[in-house]
Amino acid sequence: RVAQPRCTPFVVLQKKATLQGRLVFRVVQLKRCLIKFETMAEGKVQLESNDSTGEKKVFTVDSDVAYMSETVKNLIQDIGGGEIPDTPIPLPNVSAKILEKVVEYCEHHHKNPTPAADNDDKRTDNISPWDHEFCKVDQATLFELILAANYLDIKSLLDLTCKTVANMIKGKTPEEIRKTFNIKNDFTPEEEEQVRKENAWCEEK
Repeated sequence: RVAQPRCTPFVVLQKKATLQGRLVFRVVQLKRCLIKFETMAEGKVQLESNDSTGEKKVFTVDSDVAYMSETVKNLIQDIGGGEIPDTPIPLPNVSAKILEKVVEYCEHHHKNPTPAADNDDKRTDNISPWDHEFCKVDQATLFELILAANYLDIKSLLDLTCKTVANMIKGKTPEEIRKTFNIKNDFTPEEEEQVRKENAWCEEK
């Protein structure tokens, strides 16, 4: 009769470690499946920012909020054929700081839609108190919001940020505008006078 090999304590521990490793792997897989199921069941969309440093951050929002961006809506159509993907949607042109502000704006306006009567993009004096506070940021952030709104194709946010800039320059002289936005004047006195003559109609009352 051939003697059966005996399991040493080391072999037993090795087998236990292997079984534990497999169990942990299965648990991780199960958690990922649950997150995927909950995300799809609740209609959640994951948006991934991308800073210039390469740092990424994921924001999870309701699908109705995400669809306020035409760009995101089109990406969902391209990536998942219209179905919400279970992986984050990359937004390489938007930093985490700005995407957080964009999400804040979209969530607020999804819950509090702007009345049609106040939605005149030709006026600059119809900014709501909430929107006014939202745009109280430094110039760099404001211009990044304009770029993000343009890239994400969120018309209402683009209108708001552009109106804010328009109000910042309204009634100011060219010199005051340069000072406000720290713009260097690269016109010669002759060129500047020529531009003023060509645009004199703008200053007519």
